[in-house]
Amino acid sequence: MSANSRLTIAAHALTWIGLYQRRGYEVATSEQIATSVNTNPVVIRRLLAELRKAGLADSRRGAGAGWMLTRDLAAITLLDVYRAIEPGPLFALHPATPDPECVVGHGIGPVMAAVYDEVEAALRGELAKTTLEDVLRDVLKAA
Repeated sequence: MSANSRLTIAAHALTWIGLYQRRGYEVATSEQIATSVNTNPVVIRRLLAELRKAGLADSRRGAGAGWMLTRDLAAITLLDVYRAIEPGPLFALHPATPDPECVVGHGIGPVMAAVYDEVEAALRGELAKTTLEDVLRDVLKAA
């Protein structure tokens, strides 16, 4: 099973747009963003469409087409980005009900659900502490 990189790519794209706008540009094209991420512009457009639905980005069509942030980087947390692209739970229980006659099959669901709830609460709490402004600041420090 491979790790999910959607949060990283979404944070990368939004942070890049924010920096680009600070440098005096109004909108960024998906091709420009894709070059930084090293992926196909279609991947960026699909992800940014989800971020647009969540109110984190917007797009302009026609002449001067491109993407822009709807809020300042300091007003967007990693939790905001996470919620926009990963609306469901992080972990799932069995797709089929385990054997209720088995002691483990009978009790595994509630036990794992409680653990998963705690893990997800901790994850959300940590993501809420970091804004994209923090991300950009640390990226620029490392450059």
